[in-house]
Formats: sequence, C-alpha cells, structure tokens
Amino acid sequence: MTEKKDDQPINPADRRGTDRKKLIVDVRFDGGDGTGIANTRDIGSGGLYMTTTAPLDQGTPIMMTLDVGARTMNLNGIVVYSDPGHGVGVRFKNLDPNDETFLKDELQLA
Repeated sequence: MTEKKDDQPINPADRRGTDRKKLIVDVRFDGGDGTGIANTRDIGSGGLYMTTTAPLDQGTPIMMTLDVGARTMNLNGIVVYSDPGHGVGVRFKNLDPNDETFLKDELQLA
C-alpha cells in the first residue's frame, strides 16, 4: 500500500473518510494568500467544505476558527479540494480528540 501525502490530489471518490452533515456557520480563516471569513457548507469530524472566493490551492495549510453550538474551535487543516471562485474542501490535521468527539456528538455522526 502506498502512502498518500497531504498535498497530493485526491480522487473525488476518496475525498471523505468520515461522514459530514450540512451545517452553515461562519469560518474565520488564514491560509496561503487568503485571509477572511467564509461559510461552511458541510462539516464532519474529518473536515469541512467552505464557500470562499479566496484563491486556496490544493495542499495549502489553513488555520480556521469557527463556532459550532456553544463551542469555539480553532482548527488546522489542509486544502484537499479546490473549486476556484466557489470554495474548498479541507481535511483537518492534528484534530484534538476532544474536538473530534464534540463534532461527532454535536452533529450526531456515526
């Protein structure tokens, strides 16, 4: 089995390793040449999709702050899918186990 690096393009069928739920919340982000506020479209314990026109290429490290329920989360990730002018898919990196549990519970993920 070959190891896939975070900056390599991902086959669309393999993009998500976890379930996601539709959730729209503000995301403050900083990554690459883009800094700003976007909105999530969906989120799970492994990552999220956010709508933004900021140019964020695949492989770009990104830091995000978002409020889910009553919890403010500071998350690190990497852009694994980019649809320029529309949004990006982000895989979380080094997600704190407490944040992962919270997301699973809050979003009622399997």
